[in-house]
Amino acid sequence: MVELLSPARDFAALNSAVKNGADSVYIGIKGCNMRAHVANFKIEDIKRAADICHESAVKLYICTNTIMKEDEIEHLKEVMPFIRDSGADAVIVSDLGALKVAREHDVPVHMSVQANLSNTESLQLLEELGVERAILSRDLSLDDIKRIKSGTAMEIETFVHGAMCMAVSGRCFLSSHLYDKSANCGECLQPCRKRWKLLSEDEEELSMFVSEGSVPDTTHILSPQDLCMVEHVPELVESGIDAFKIEGRARPADYVATVTKVYREAIDIYNTGSWDVNRQERMDGWMSELRKVFNRGFDTGFYLRKPYKISGCNESTHKKQDVGEVVNYYSRVSAAEIRLWNDLQVDDEVVIQGPTTGSLIQKVESMQINGENIQKGFKGQNVAISVVDKVRANDSVYKRIKK
Repeated sequence: MVELLSPARDFAALNSAVKNGADSVYIGIKGCNMRAHVANFKIEDIKRAADICHESAVKLYICTNTIMKEDEIEHLKEVMPFIRDSGADAVIVSDLGALKVAREHDVPVHMSVQANLSNTESLQLLEELGVERAILSRDLSLDDIKRIKSGTAMEIETFVHGAMCMAVSGRCFLSSHLYDKSANCGECLQPCRKRWKLLSEDEEELSMFVSEGSVPDTTHILSPQDLCMVEHVPELVESGIDAFKIEGRARPADYVATVTKVYREAIDIYNTGSWDVNRQERMDGWMSELRKVFNRGFDTGFYLRKPYKISGCNESTHKKQDVGEVVNYYSRVSAAEIRLWNDLQVDDEVVIQGPTTGSLIQKVESMQINGENIQKGFKGQNVAISVVDKVRANDSVYKRIKK
C-alpha cells in the first residue's frame, strides 16, 4: 500500500494533514531544515506533534536536511536525543555526517532529495550505511524510477505534487550569490520566481511572452510550473513507489488539507479498482479543488517528459477573505458561533482554521441569529452556522472568493 506523505509548517497544517488522510507528515525544526524563513516547530513541540500523529496511526518525520557545517552538526548532535525520545519515526537527512549522528542514536533515516539519488549503486551503499528510505531525485523519469525500484529492496519516495525549483533537486546558488542567503541551508529567497529579462552584452533584450487569451504577459523564465500527478496515480503506484510526497512546508493549513484530501481520494479509488468509473468527472473535480489553493499552474515534471512550461505567479482560482473568528462551538447541534468582521451568506464556501482544528473547508448550508434562519450575516454580527466537524474558539474563519 502506497504511503501518502504530507507537509506541515505548524500545528494547524499538521492537524489538517492527519484529518484529511495522510499516512505520514514531515515537519522542520529550527536551524536544521530547508525552510528557514517559514514557521517551524520547536524541539519541545516534536513530542506533541508525534502524539497527535500516532493517535491516528500516522507517522512523523523530521527534516534535518540542510548542508551541515561544523556548528550545524554539533547542534544536530545536541538535538538528536530529543528527536529520538519524542517518538519521531525518522529523520530526513542529506549530509553523511547527519546520517552518522542519527544512526548513533538509533533514529531511522530517510535520505533527502537534496542528495540527488539517481541510481541503484547509490541506494545499495546507503542501505549498507543503515538508510531505510531514499527520496529520489526529481529529474528521473517514470521509467528511470521503475528501473531503480527493480534493483533495490529499499523503500523509495518521490514528490507527486507541489512547487518545482529551477535547480531540480537542490544545490542552487542564485539566492546565495544575489543576497548572501544560502538555499542549501534553508534560506532561499526565491529570486527565480521574479520576472527576469535576458540582456546580451550588446544590449539586445530577449523578451518572452505568454498569451492569456488575447493579453500578452511577460513570463517568469526561471520559474517552472508546479508538479501535479493526480491524473497519473495508477502509473505511479504500479511503478513500485512506496511513498507519494506532497511538497509544501511553506504552505498554510488549507493548502495541506485540500491537496492531501484530493490525493487520498485518488489513491483510495485506485485501490478499490474503481479508477475508470466516472473518471473524467472525478478528475475535473479534483483539478478544480487543487486550483483553488496556491499554485503556479500544473505540469508533470520529469515523470513523462522534460518540464516545458514556465509559470506566472499564483494561478489559484480562488482567494481567501478574512471574515471572522469562532466564538463558541456547540457540540450538541454541531454548530459554530462566528463573530463577523466581513459579510457572510448561505452557500459561501468557508475555511475554518486553527492549531487543533486544522483546516475545515465546507459550504455554509444554513445560518441563524438567535434561532432565526437568515440568508446573510453582516459585519459586526454574531451568526451560527452548522459545521461538519468540531471547531474551537478563536479559530480563524475565511471565505473563499473566486478571483
